[in-house]
Amino acid sequence: MGRVVVIGAGKSGVAVVEYLAGEGRKALLADVAPAPEAALTARLEALRVPGVWGPHPLALLDDCEELVLSPGVPLRIPLVQEALGRGIPVLGELEFAHRVLRTQDPDAVILAVTGTNGKSTTTDLLAHLLRAADLPAVACGNLGTPLMDALKGAQPGTRYALECSSYQLETVREFHAQGAVLLNLTPDHLARHGSMEGYLAAKLRVFERQEEGDLALMPMGATFENPGHGRRADFGWSEPEGPGAWCDAFGMLWLRTDAQAQELLHRSELKIPGDHNVENALAAIALASHGGADPGSLRQGLRSYPGLAHRIAFCGERDGVSFYNDSKGTNVDATLTAIKALSGPLVLMLGGEDKGASYEPLRAVLDGKLRRLVFLGDAIPQLERDLGDLPHDSVWAFDEAFSLACRCAHPGDQVLLSPACASFDQFRNFEERGEHFEALAKG
Repeated sequence: MGRVVVIGAGKSGVAVVEYLAGEGRKALLADVAPAPEAALTARLEALRVPGVWGPHPLALLDDCEELVLSPGVPLRIPLVQEALGRGIPVLGELEFAHRVLRTQDPDAVILAVTGTNGKSTTTDLLAHLLRAADLPAVACGNLGTPLMDALKGAQPGTRYALECSSYQLETVREFHAQGAVLLNLTPDHLARHGSMEGYLAAKLRVFERQEEGDLALMPMGATFENPGHGRRADFGWSEPEGPGAWCDAFGMLWLRTDAQAQELLHRSELKIPGDHNVENALAAIALASHGGADPGSLRQGLRSYPGLAHRIAFCGERDGVSFYNDSKGTNVDATLTAIKALSGPLVLMLGGEDKGASYEPLRAVLDGKLRRLVFLGDAIPQLERDLGDLPHDSVWAFDEAFSLACRCAHPGDQVLLSPACASFDQFRNFEERGEHFEALAKG
């Protein structure tokens, strides 16, 4: 028996070689990085797995029985093309983990989430709704925990709320999701997929192995052709003809299964704000119901879900002022979404390390909502250039900017951190920035 060569030393690649080593199989890990970090070196030594660093020599394929690719590795690289030419099986980490899962637990349920936007929130909410129904569930995949890692210690019959990227889906073969949703599709990753048609084709592979009785969930009115045999369901802003979930004109969220339509709750009861999060919730409702959650549990889970950290996350109220952490809003498009999601009046903290994009598009969505802007960090000159005629103050240091935002806010206002910038001028990453904001908000 030959060895399995794993390309890419990120979380998913390391999870695969750990599994292989545990099974007593020969494995090799390769990555284009010039050298591994010390912790990874120690890990591989403990596993007795060799590593190859830098450009991938074709000699990696000698005695190779299977080539496993991490999601970031494109199929067009010479090593992969050579493997295909030699007839060596090439599969992605998701396909590999799926194969292991089906061997270990035939009763496991995969509920897959893909799309351009909203995948992480929908996946996380889906797992929350399943757990609210006392069903074993884990959120995994592109969200952060590779499926391979999620299998460790999982009990039989676990529901896997699985975020799937187009990179992961382009290499699936036997991957079978009992429920799957394509949330939306806008131009993204076109350099990888070549065109919108190629991007869509990769996304639609989430459905292709579905069978009768599986759920294929799509946005209301979508004309995507379902490549599998799953039962079509819809979600959106009007009542579907068949199964699905929707929000009516009065803001009530509904679910229809084969049995009947059920009124769940009003959108105002959700802690995650914005129309985009209503859509995310509708998709999660339909998938969770298919996974076994009852309407009562769905209501409970929807009311209690706090949202993903650093994504328009409500983090408290003080003196009548509400605080929202959207530190993940590191570009203008993300900040536009956050502003649209909140009703205002807003005191908006903007700034950090500038990315070179214009901040002008924020004007239109701030109209009628803005109390005051607080510019901070290294981006102050660019912010003042683009938005300096709007009511604002500028202060470089984050803590001083927060204090100023609090002084500007009136009871009933919302203080929103959605910087439209990277964090590296004052913080190690957006997570540290968001955690610091939340600590300040909680006093």
